[in-house]
Amino acid sequence: MGTPATSKALAAEEERYLVPGLERGLKLLQLFDRDRTRIAAAEAARLLDVPRSSAFRLIQTLEHLGYLERSGNDYRLGPAVMRMGFEYLAALPITDIAQPVVERLRDDSGCTAQLAIRDGREVVYVMRVLGPSHISSNVAVGTRLPLHATVLGRMFLAHMRPTDIAALYAGATLERFSPHTVTTVDGLQQQAVADRARGHAVSESHFEGGISAIAAPVLDSRGSAVASLSVTLLAPSIGSDIERERLIAAVTSAALTLSHRLNYREDRAPT
Repeated sequence: MGTPATSKALAAEEERYLVPGLERGLKLLQLFDRDRTRIAAAEAARLLDVPRSSAFRLIQTLEHLGYLERSGNDYRLGPAVMRMGFEYLAALPITDIAQPVVERLRDDSGCTAQLAIRDGREVVYVMRVLGPSHISSNVAVGTRLPLHATVLGRMFLAHMRPTDIAALYAGATLERFSPHTVTTVDGLQQQAVADRARGHAVSESHFEGGISAIAAPVLDSRGSAVASLSVTLLAPSIGSDIERERLIAAVTSAALTLSHRLNYREDRAPT
């Protein structure tokens, strides 16, 4: 065992290679937790014990890189953190958790099933399991689609506050893909309320002609939407009410199963 003097010398040697700016930036990200989801520049400066100008430069850099995003006068974690998290989780049992659930949904529904995450105003496909009569399209893992126009995206909006939806689309022009596409922030907010109350969303040629889809949210321990699960059919409409209800039940059940595996509990869900 080394002496205290030796330990101090080793610690000093290690500190020679530390990058102070990077260290402060990472410590700023570590300020966020389930209780502190937003933080102002002044509060960050106080907690890090650095000048406000230094905290502001750190925040601007992290915002530029996508690790933080503005929410009113405060900042919250940005999509780059989620991307990094999902890359990390891809090497952990989360893939083993999600894969059988999505495959079971494919088997139960007889449709192609997919899982997506949100990145800003887009959804990103992270898993896709082809059904017996798979859809011939360019949609594959990594494909990005607009949040506002797809049922996968609507599930994320359904679990956002109206003010957050307004901030997300501030100054944006919402592209219309069909007569069903909502193209105003007010319309998105109203649709989000209805989607959340319903617990799922149905599209019948609403985004792409001849394609129908049903989606439900995947929730974490806080009741936040961390992913969206859906099935797609190569048909302009789903068909009978019986078939529609069967598919809705399959999707919502699969989404709830995956949510429970991510430690979601109904009695702890936010109101």
